Amino acid sequence: MSSDIDFIEYVCDQISLCGEIRYRKMFGDYMIYVNNKPLLLVCDNNVFIRQREEIKEIMSQSGKGYPYDGAKEHYILDVDNNDLVREVISILEPLIPVPKPKRKKPS
Repeated sequence: MSSDIDFIEYVCDQISLCGEIRYRKMFGDYMIYVNNKPLLLVCDNNVFIRQREEIKEIMSQSGKGYPYDGAKEHYILDVDNNDLVREVISILEPLIPVPKPKRKKPS
């Protein structure tokens, strides 16, 4: 089951104060970008965030899960908890690099 576009837009509204927000459909679900950095993975209407040492303490009470088969375990982010969401994004956004553009293969 993939995520509903209404849920994706709700998540984007919840984090709209955190920077420039956009989303992209990937593999049947969605990646949400903050300032062109891939931060949130949304699968089956759940928001997943990669486990990192920098957010381990503040995410200690959060659930964990696998966004898709074969994925590493991620934290499940409660997007209704605005303070937590803003804190997590403010910690991770500076650490995540902007993806490099893919080079086109010569024809």
